[in-house]
Amino acid sequence: IFDINFILLKYYNNFHISKEKLKLLFLIMRKKSFLPLVNSTTEILILGSLPGDKSLAENEYYAHPQNRFWKVITNLFNAPEQTNYTEKIDLLLKNNIGLWDVCAEASRPGSMDLAIQNEVPNPIDELLQTFPTITQIIFNGQKAYSLYLKHFNKREDIMYRCLPSTSPANAKSNLENLIQHWRIIISD
Repeated sequence: IFDINFILLKYYNNFHISKEKLKLLFLIMRKKSFLPLVNSTTEILILGSLPGDKSLAENEYYAHPQNRFWKVITNLFNAPEQTNYTEKIDLLLKNNIGLWDVCAEASRPGSMDLAIQNEVPNPIDELLQTFPTITQIIFNGQKAYSLYLKHFNKREDIMYRCLPSTSPANAKSNLENLIQHWRIIISD
């Protein structure tokens, strides 16, 4: 696990990088989430941890080509694999599924969930109050679930499920395995 303060101190002491450059380095490692993708019919909220660097660069959820999220979703709904981001979002929303992340922002060099530190959570409780139709929260991976438990109490009116991460870092699960686990979101 990366310790941001250790990294900054190491660079400052060992490489004599100016404090201004260190601040810039810190800002580069500080990542921010997207707005939630929900509407008045959303019943299931899928929560990730924090968008990866490719997603942040593209301004799209799950934009990394090796992330299997969109392949899983299109398979579950027997939809053609979408290449247009708007069509991907429409597929979720028309099936009463929303997307967001547990972290509003965090320090994270690279895209690995294990490197997330100093996170600030999104206002998920407020979102649930604003959209009372949400009755299930699905976590895309263990890190999203553990971050949620760190910052929020479970609610009795919400069903919670932690599913295997669709991230390419989850090499234990192939696409077929992920589809089998994620099928639970359409079986209820």
